[in-house]
Amino acid sequence: MERWLQQVWYGGRPAPWLLRPLAMLFGLLVSLRRWAFAAGLLPTRHPGCPVIVVGNLTVGGTGKTPLTIWLVQALQQLGLRPGVVLRGHGGSLARLPAPTRVTAGQTAAETGDEALLIAGRTGCAVAVGRDRVAAARLLRQQGVQLVLADDGLQHLRLARDLELVVIDGERGFGNGWLLPAGPLREPLSRLQQVPLRVQNGGERLWCSDALRMQVGGEQLCRVDGQGAAEPLAAWRGREVHAVAAIGNPQRFFDLLTAAGLSIRPHVWPDHHPFSAADLAFADALPVLMTEKDAVKCRAYAQAHHWTLPVEARFEAGEGRRLLGRVLMEARLLDLLVCPLCKGPLIYDKSAAELLCRADRLAFPIRDGIPVMLEEEARAVAADDPRLER
Repeated sequence: MERWLQQVWYGGRPAPWLLRPLAMLFGLLVSLRRWAFAAGLLPTRHPGCPVIVVGNLTVGGTGKTPLTIWLVQALQQLGLRPGVVLRGHGGSLARLPAPTRVTAGQTAAETGDEALLIAGRTGCAVAVGRDRVAAARLLRQQGVQLVLADDGLQHLRLARDLELVVIDGERGFGNGWLLPAGPLREPLSRLQQVPLRVQNGGERLWCSDALRMQVGGEQLCRVDGQGAAEPLAAWRGREVHAVAAIGNPQRFFDLLTAAGLSIRPHVWPDHHPFSAADLAFADALPVLMTEKDAVKCRAYAQAHHWTLPVEARFEAGEGRRLLGRVLMEARLLDLLVCPLCKGPLIYDKSAAELLCRADRLAFPIRDGIPVMLEEEARAVAADDPRLER
């Protein structure tokens, strides 16, 4: 059924007539739900700290998690303490009534694969649970300054300060129909309400103002964490089993093929709970898998099981533009502190500076991004009126 739906959604065929009435009914329910939240009939709740939602309009993988990791790491480099909330698909903790923070020693069977991956890659606080509002409040109570909601675009109960939508640059929006006739979770008109749009790959630009992102990696690592990493380029010409249980497995297969590998693809449903038997092929060929799948296979990984960690990449100007808009539109500059005295900073918009009164230093803001380095700061005159406000 899933394979047939993928062909219907992305195969260039018209939506089946049988599914069109269901899609119209789904669209009506989506519109009524949005109206109920907008009218206050269904309440929204804010956790009391800035909330940035990273989501998509279509079913399946578009690159939300790599973008979430990129954002977390960029914000950490500025001295901020971000946290991430998500449902925890595939994990037992997602079925509990209260949210749970991901801790060392937990498994993907408990937390879900994406939560374990984000926590491991960034070291930030991550909470999983059905109630994203409660999860965000839990992280705020534990010292997080801002929250990113991975795949939270349709979770309208969580009030947000900024939304980002990720677009699949290869597959676009499929046949343009809502579920189940097409891959859309919401109508395409929803794009006009989202301030920031990021396109993952593809030649055609699906939104004229979308920022272009690529997801890729160059180093292969053993799933069991042993041994040294090997360059992906060194595997050119090798035959491998390529294993994927993600929303868009073809993107992973294409990445390996473009690197010159000869692959035997094996596809499982998204968030599939792997067992050792799933990876027990009848030959001794290496087994390559996504990093999201690797976190589920560590306990029984063998020496010939490898993973390809990937990361979101932008052209230098595009990445700075994205981070600058996130800082400004989510009002995150107010959270920054002086890197020297750890005291509060004052945002001077007209001068594009962050002012530390205690140290009489002004840190520049370039392209919307604060430069929090002592050598880049300028001394502020003792009689500067901003010191007296």
